Amino acid sequence: MGPEHRTKIKNSKILSELIKFATGDETCVIDSAQAQVGLGLLRKVMPDLTENMIKGAEADGSIGITFKTIIEK
Repeated sequence: MGPEHRTKIKNSKILSELIKFATGDETCVIDSAQAQVGLGLLRKVMPDLTENMIKGAEADGSIGITFKTIIEK
């Protein structure tokens, strides 16, 4: 997610109201229908993190791991 997305979310106050709604905060000013709309808007600007991939620096994308043993006398 880029900085412009984070700025849009921060400025819109959608996320803070959704957190208040989810935690039952009495200062929440949205109802359940507005919460659904807020979630829909967030899905438009935030990536869906359903899959994570870790790629290594090796030519084939694998991850190289090196172990060192230090023996002190």
